[in-house]
Amino acid sequence: MYKSFFGLKERPFGKTPDPRFLYLAPQYDEALARLQYAVEEREIAVLTGEIGCGKTTLSRALMDQNGRDRMVLVVNPRLTPNQLLRELALRLELEPRYYRADLLDAISDRLLELHQEGSGVVLIVDEAQLIPGKPTFDELRLLSNFQLDTVNLIAILLIGQPELRQRLKHPAYAALRQRVGMWYHLAPLSPQETERYAAYRLEVAGGNSDVFSPAAMRAIYRHTHGIPRLINNLCTNALLTAFGREERPVTERTVEEAASELHP
Repeated sequence: MYKSFFGLKERPFGKTPDPRFLYLAPQYDEALARLQYAVEEREIAVLTGEIGCGKTTLSRALMDQNGRDRMVLVVNPRLTPNQLLRELALRLELEPRYYRADLLDAISDRLLELHQEGSGVVLIVDEAQLIPGKPTFDELRLLSNFQLDTVNLIAILLIGQPELRQRLKHPAYAALRQRVGMWYHLAPLSPQETERYAAYRLEVAGGNSDVFSPAAMRAIYRHTHGIPRLINNLCTNALLTAFGREERPVTERTVEEAASELHP
């Protein structure tokens, strides 16, 4: 609706985690590099961040740039240990097994087979703070035991909100904590990064970076505190409002009105 008015080929602030729109601010670039290292070393890694900070988009970018390994993404982690193993087995194209020992044997054989073919397995658990209990975390830890003398056979990436990190600090999780090779926390964007984030997404969508006035961008940061999901929502609403007024660039007043609509 507003795309042609602003010279855009597609929506710049969509809600889906499209890796093309990932703006690699320094911390995001570092997080992606650390996750890639954890994948290469077949380690357990923990990535946390506030709601809407771009963790899922980052994981999709990691999946896109890794063409060698078998990527297994779990988006609903409310699983018992056996359900987790069955999900992993299913994604590795294994026949269903009922007993845990049979599942583990089949998974072990498949991991070894993939290793011999020159690839590995990367298990990504999104929203990992929702894992229901310690037994499932223990099962994840035990999966890291699949290894040869010189190489691990599976990488495990736990991605979640800050309470995941707090949860894993509990003494009950000491054994898992010792297996974690990488911890990283995503903070919100700075005011300058917020401006670059919006400009980057506009350019990827085929437009110019000057769609928003400087004052409008400052207002966007004030209302979103640099959280990408909130930036996307506010920018979309502001573009719609500005389109209705045939206003270019988007002004601070329009952003303020769009913000009031999002937070009545």
